[in-house]
Amino acid sequence: MAHRPRGADAVYVAYAPDLAVPGAPETVTRLAALARDAGVRRLVLLSGRGETEAQRAEAMVGDAFPGRTVVRCAFFAQNFSESFLRDAVLDGAVVLPVDGVAEPFVDLEDVADVAVAALTDDAHAGRVYELTGPRALTFAEAVAEIAAASGREVAYVPVTADAFAAGLRAEGVPDDAVELLEYLFTEVLDGRGTPVADGVRAALGREPRDLREVAEREAAAWAAPVAASVPGARAGGTAGAQP
Repeated sequence: MAHRPRGADAVYVAYAPDLAVPGAPETVTRLAALARDAGVRRLVLLSGRGETEAQRAEAMVGDAFPGRTVVRCAFFAQNFSESFLRDAVLDGAVVLPVDGVAEPFVDLEDVADVAVAALTDDAHAGRVYELTGPRALTFAEAVAEIAAASGREVAYVPVTADAFAAGLRAEGVPDDAVELLEYLFTEVLDGRGTPVADGVRAALGREPRDLREVAEREAAAWAAPVAASVPGARAGGTAGAQP
């Protein structure tokens, strides 16, 4: 940032491709300090569950901007409909190095609702909300839900991490993106994020939306093929689809 904007009352911080990449915690902390000095009253940081660097960023931002709100997210359901897994669904095979691990996929509409609440109400200052869906599903189960909602034949195909990385590189995916995806699917998605959290209920007073409801609502996203999208994951984290 070359200058300090004046007049802003609230700031939403979402770092792409992910808070886990080198330098991300320092960058968002500098932004938080600038926001503080500019008189911003509320700051909301998008973060990811199970990521050591993301939680380091949360702490650093908290030091620079006391009263920040953290929305710490599970894997975005919309990664299947708006981001790097959409083409895989359209091609009929979601191929990932995750086998048997369950994840409580979160609806980005829920993330957006929590972020708006925190940006407009001081009651959320200083809170850390862990946002998940109401149940954990394996990726095979999630793909089955999407197949049922979309009416498409879609299979889930587990592969080794080496085969996954080799396939990405064969498609021309840059090395840094391959490394980030490998990190996501072999370390973050290792079961540590399986437990369902109550962040949506705590922030909004209602239950989170289930992946089945999200898939039915977003079924039109799988109606026709599109040009290949740029891979860039997240789970909670912060890449791929954003609120």
